[in-house]
Amino acid sequence: MIEEKGEGGLLETVRLSPEFTLTRFLTGVLPQVSRELRRWEQQVSLYADWPLLQQALASISRKRFHAQGGSFYALYHFSPRQSRKLVSLIVALQTISDYLDNLCDRGGVYDEAAFRCLHQAMTAALTRGPMKKQDYYRFYPVKNDGGYLEALVARCRECIAALPAYPVVEPEILRLVALYNDLQVYKHLDPAVRGSRLKRWFREKAAPTNPPLYYWEFAAACGSTLAVFALCALAASPETTAEEAGKVVEVYFPWICGLHILLDYWIDQEEDRRGGDYNFVSCYPSPRMALQRLQLFLQKSLQGVAGLPRPSFHRSVVRGLLAVYLSDPKVKRQGLQEDAISLLQAGGAEAWLYYRLCLILRRLGIL
Repeated sequence: MIEEKGEGGLLETVRLSPEFTLTRFLTGVLPQVSRELRRWEQQVSLYADWPLLQQALASISRKRFHAQGGSFYALYHFSPRQSRKLVSLIVALQTISDYLDNLCDRGGVYDEAAFRCLHQAMTAALTRGPMKKQDYYRFYPVKNDGGYLEALVARCRECIAALPAYPVVEPEILRLVALYNDLQVYKHLDPAVRGSRLKRWFREKAAPTNPPLYYWEFAAACGSTLAVFALCALAASPETTAEEAGKVVEVYFPWICGLHILLDYWIDQEEDRRGGDYNFVSCYPSPRMALQRLQLFLQKSLQGVAGLPRPSFHRSVVRGLLAVYLSDPKVKRQGLQEDAISLLQAGGAEAWLYYRLCLILRRLGIL
């Protein structure tokens, strides 16, 4: 069902259909994502020292679905030129995010100053104006990435400069990125202090919500880049207003962003247990409660998007999250199929359509 109204008639209806959207995504967006990721693989492979090269390549190969999924926001616009611009931005920014996450998670480092300094790259990538020279590796034990991180930051800045309404959305984006950076710092601290720092940060930063959030749910919402991508998609339209940007943030944060990261942790529970990694979903007192809270985040997300511009697009994002994560083989390996079915049923027919597509893409090795 198409909620948007306008003068486009049948053509507009076709453009907004799930089938047309999927065709554009598979034939236009995904091939460009692959090209962009190959470009960054080639760049880092030329000059980086082995420890940083290893983490850069691992972050691209094992987390490429983050860039693929994030690039769905390029479909917010029907213009191929705008779509290409957004794909380039989203892939570069998500590559920074995944690379820094690997450096904090797999580098054997627990240094808060090192994590904060590294994540200055996220802020620099999304800030307009003259670019200040920064040593992102100042406190990190390995430093020579051959200019990889600076190149990614420069590419993001080049892309945001071409978005006509970026000045309108920039304040909200930088607020969200500050929370993201905080989360990445506290989440990767020594386990002896990590929990207490996250709880204190939650008390200091979390705004009231209805219903209230647990501290790990707030942390999960802060760990998603989806609200930033949604705002960048809005910024490609010169007519975008601060009011529209505010409405998007209100729905995405914490509900859609929280759903995104909680699903990610939900399917990683066994893997994180084996690896001794911190898992937000494991903070729930029972699997039943974890499912109930996932259902709540899904419900709030679907209700919220009804009041946004292009509601069917954002609804597809929510249902696409279910499809991507619940089609992962980890669901079956952990015996979570029944819970996954209940979530897909709550997502509706379009969620099932995307789920079946994701199963096919996984069999083909595309996802």
